[in-house]
Amino acid sequence: MDQMTDPRVAALHAKQARAQEGGGAERIAGQHAKGKQTARERIEMLLDPGTFQELQAFMISPTDGENAIAGDGVVTGYGEVDGRTVYVYAQDFTVYGGSVSLTHARKIVRVQEMAMNSGCPIIGLLDSGGARIQEGVSSLQGYGEIFRRNALASGVTPQISVMLGPCAGGASYSPALTDFIIMTDKTSVMFITGPDVVKSVTGEVIDQQSLGGAMAHFTKSGVASFVAENEEASLALVRRLLSYLPANNVEDAPYFPPSDHPDRIDLRLNTLVPEDPNTPYDMRVAIEGVFDLGSFLEVQAGWAQNAVVGFARLDGQPVGVVAQQPMYMAGVIDIDASDKICRFVSFCDAFNLPVITFVDSPGFLPGTHQEHGGIIRHGAKIIYAYVEATVPKISVVTRKAYGGAYVVMSSKGIGADLHFAWPSAEIAVMGAEGAVNILNRREISQAENPEAARAALITEYREKFANPYRAADEGIVDAVIEPAQTRAVLVAALRALREPARQMPSKKHGVMPM
Repeated sequence: MDQMTDPRVAALHAKQARAQEGGGAERIAGQHAKGKQTARERIEMLLDPGTFQELQAFMISPTDGENAIAGDGVVTGYGEVDGRTVYVYAQDFTVYGGSVSLTHARKIVRVQEMAMNSGCPIIGLLDSGGARIQEGVSSLQGYGEIFRRNALASGVTPQISVMLGPCAGGASYSPALTDFIIMTDKTSVMFITGPDVVKSVTGEVIDQQSLGGAMAHFTKSGVASFVAENEEASLALVRRLLSYLPANNVEDAPYFPPSDHPDRIDLRLNTLVPEDPNTPYDMRVAIEGVFDLGSFLEVQAGWAQNAVVGFARLDGQPVGVVAQQPMYMAGVIDIDASDKICRFVSFCDAFNLPVITFVDSPGFLPGTHQEHGGIIRHGAKIIYAYVEATVPKISVVTRKAYGGAYVVMSSKGIGADLHFAWPSAEIAVMGAEGAVNILNRREISQAENPEAARAALITEYREKFANPYRAADEGIVDAVIEPAQTRAVLVAALRALREPARQMPSKKHGVMPM
């Protein structure tokens, strides 16, 4: 019998077609009317054409009885992004609002485990109303199983969550456990307690987007790593992000032949730092001038803007970039910036990405809000992350590097492999003004012209102490470099370092100050 007319094959095709219908034509039309795609359409946009292989398409939840729908509201499988294997699951809002049953959860767990065992990234496309209420505790058991795999996969394979609809209640903890969260503006929301609960408890009236929309999490909570304007842009961002990341924690990140020369000079950098130490400048100009042209991908750009973190390529090799931003709060370190830097450095170390740090900070943000909020505890996280990191660590001091803010930002003391400074660097225990006020208080008060005396003493302090040469004299700074030459210096440094051999103390794991 011709295989194409075999009734068994025909029955299979019919069953596949029913599974691909999801919640049916009417619900699919409703999804499209909201400007949202279906789970399968999203997977097609994400993956290389023709590479998706679906798993467990016919699974159903036994509690749904005659109303059971094949696939149970989530499409799972594997495919390729730029020729590299990834695992993916996409919640289907057309089937019971994408709600999570135990069956639904175990389909997700299946691809999570396959991704870990295969050493491949896993991408979750989330669009769910939450737990399937009629399943009760079974649904909660399912969530727990997903959370457990999220935690086990941390530091093993990259995990990316793409928010394409609602994610409410305890369900929010799964994306929060992953490495990156991409939210879609105006259509995605995340919150633990919704507007109704907030109103009943506090009396506050607030809409979903203001409470847990993309911009709220991008600018206020720091939960969102990226925000994209629509679903297509969100999924394109996943593909770009993956281009910087290795498939797992034992592989190297993908190399891209650079479009510009490793010795390219950017003369803008020689005049980037103003002569007036209190005048701000944009650290992103330094980043653009040093790394491969157009390669910088900033992470959490809307939150804790006094710190800049992201991925770039240096002579084709992906690296992590950490910098302070003098344009925002003068680049001081506060609680949020501490958490932002710590998490990013930790991720880079887990996945073998060298960390390059640009330093310009007058110190930690003072005030009772910061002290009572635990700035000591949060600032200690930066130290812990840099010390724990075994990847190559290179730092460049561009201007202010005072006191504790100097030490924590990948200084030689906490383990930087190479430590460079621009001629404009001011490396000291504190700023010249503060130091003179303490050291020369009596001398200034007794001077005929106190202001003139203070100005002269500040100039003298800067010449003697607030410069890179004192540190270079002691070997703490490896070299004072011309800013325009920074790219060439860093390219050579990265080639020389590779993966340093580090002997870490034997232990189960350390305890980060949380």
